[in-house]
Amino acid sequence: MFQDQVAIVTGAGRGIGAAAAKLFAQYGAKVVVNDLDAAPCAEVVAEIKAAGGEATAVPGSVTDPQFPDQLMQAAIAAYGKINILVNNAGFTWDGMLHKMSDEQWQAVLDIHATAPFRLIRAAAPYMREAAKAEKEAGGPVEPRCIVNVSSTSGLHGNVGQINYATGKMGIVGLTKTVAKEWGAFGVRCNAVAFGFIDTRMTQAKEKGETIAIGDKEVAIGIPNQMRQMAPMLIPLGRPGTPEEAAGGILLLASPLAAYITGHTLEVTGGAGI
Repeated sequence: MFQDQVAIVTGAGRGIGAAAAKLFAQYGAKVVVNDLDAAPCAEVVAEIKAAGGEATAVPGSVTDPQFPDQLMQAAIAAYGKINILVNNAGFTWDGMLHKMSDEQWQAVLDIHATAPFRLIRAAAPYMREAAKAEKEAGGPVEPRCIVNVSSTSGLHGNVGQINYATGKMGIVGLTKTVAKEWGAFGVRCNAVAFGFIDTRMTQAKEKGETIAIGDKEVAIGIPNQMRQMAPMLIPLGRPGTPEEAAGGILLLASPLAAYITGHTLEVTGGAGI
């Protein structure tokens, strides 16, 4: 399905991103695997190669203003082109609005809104301009698309996630605008809004796992009581798996979605309907 295509997946060292990278490779894509942490990034590449796929690791922070250009250049150096960009990297730093610091607000907007904007801008020479040149030459235009990751927190709001909800709704507006600006060149842009997917970001907070954000260690996960209640609010009665979430990404990147752009696909098990 993705034979001879090159896919960049950010935040692909774990969870949904790792599942998406492996699925892209399974269906024939050459995959550029990005993650902040080099070790899990390399592990995903090793798994892809062991299964007979082709992948390369480009670790680094997507919030570094210089990194988007470096990531695109690494993809071009490895494979010569870019067909698919998946903006998946992200984290949560929850808190009630009246207690949220500027640092907490900005850090989450940086990863969920500013980073995807910069990555898409950095991809412009290899996606928009490349497609424009192909079109003007009168030859075939390669398939090219962007898939941005949103959330039901963005679509519906969520208590304790004012920063995350704002970023994840913002990515919907970004998606629609890119679809309108780049559609003339055949470049599609869609979003996938996930509900409760079983990853380390939705594990029980009581486990005490943290991630480093700047110089702070920030707790991740959700209270176990909320985890136990969540299935009752999901028509399918359970959280989704990373592989099921990744399926939504692949669907929108695939030839089956060739006439779909500017759309936000809800992959939620029915939550939020």
